[in-house]
Amino acid sequence: QVQVVESGGGLVQPGGSLRLSCAASGSIFGIYTMGWYRQAPGKQRELVATITSGGNTNYADSVKGRFIISRDNAKNTVYLQMNSPKPEDTAVYYCNIQMKKTYWGQGTQVIVSS
Repeated sequence: QVQVVESGGGLVQPGGSLRLSCAASGSIFGIYTMGWYRQAPGKQRELVATITSGGNTNYADSVKGRFIISRDNAKNTVYLQMNSPKPEDTAVYYCNIQMKKTYWGQGTQVIVSS
């Protein structure tokens, strides 16, 4: 079994910064991708960013140049550095780890507001 736990959400002002963390534990083997997704009220869950074991990254156009995804393979942890967030970034942010099966965390709320 695999557990995925996000942390670091909260209230942030527009133009500020916030760092989300996600730690995976349990039966983790081999090469895998980790990613961040988000779901705003009334909207579908959408991709924010993903990162492979080799460090290759992929970003949604809406966050390119503002958010940075990184990972620590030794700790099975992925981070999302949110710079210059906008009110439209307000959402529940979910982390996942993609192996033969994809495992999701419970999510962490991010509110961008002054």
